[in-house]
Amino acid sequence: MATAATLRGEPAPRAAWRDYVTLTKPRIMSLLLLPRLCGMFVGARGVPPGWLVGTTMLGLALACGGASALNHVLDRDIDRLMGERTRARPVAASRMAPSRALEFGLALSAFSFVLLASAVNVLAATLALVGNLFYVLVYTGWLKRSTPQNIVIGGAAGAVPPLVGWAAATGNLSLPAVWLFLIVFLWTPPHFWALALLLREHYAQARIPMLPVVRGVKTTTRRIVLYSVALVAVTAVPFVAGPLGPGYVIPALALGALFVWLALRLSWRTTPRRAALLFHYSLLYLALLFVAMALDGAL
Repeated sequence: MATAATLRGEPAPRAAWRDYVTLTKPRIMSLLLLPRLCGMFVGARGVPPGWLVGTTMLGLALACGGASALNHVLDRDIDRLMGERTRARPVAASRMAPSRALEFGLALSAFSFVLLASAVNVLAATLALVGNLFYVLVYTGWLKRSTPQNIVIGGAAGAVPPLVGWAAATGNLSLPAVWLFLIVFLWTPPHFWALALLLREHYAQARIPMLPVVRGVKTTTRRIVLYSVALVAVTAVPFVAGPLGPGYVIPALALGALFVWLALRLSWRTTPRRAALLFHYSLLYLALLFVAMALDGAL
């Protein structure tokens, strides 16, 4: 028997809950939580208290989820043009009203700030809030639609989580935290440009000035190589300047060498398969890099 909600064209409760989960972009959230955890372990020079790890993880997860929900609202017009994957998102597909997604995103962001400020410290809460505002207002609302440097500048938002973790563990920010920020900042362009090569036609259709659309494939692959080399160089700094040791730098350089090799192969002959390989490896690279960093910092 049809329910009243179904007759009104509203999603069933279970489907509605799935849509709310989709708004938070769980995959992106999980990727951003690992650098935060690493920042805590390295900043604490050991294993932080369990309650602090759990509370900070929850606070940052809420912040990431809130920013992602607001992204769904602002990007709903783009999502409808970018293909089946994004066209099926809750707001773009009109399964959820933009106002409801907006309320959900603002609520998560506000609760994140209150939780981090009251249970962790104000610095961690402020950093998480600044990261959210930069991602939503500067990147999503402005850079993404206006410049091929959108990913380069906007990458600062994704590089905030390790700063939040460091601030949560120490109550301050110091130079090693900046190196963690720079690692994620330099990782972001080659990661997203590899994806943009795969989705070049979709971005062109949606009139998003991604680098492959505006400057072409060759320029994009050259930039990928440039940023990959810079990334690997910066990953060595926490070992050279402290506080990390051989347990970090050896796997970091090995992982980085493969990253640069895949970037070079892509620049020599650009194919969808090679772009996809670099994109997927970049995800594995960041995860393994920060696992090595966290283990070295904790031991």
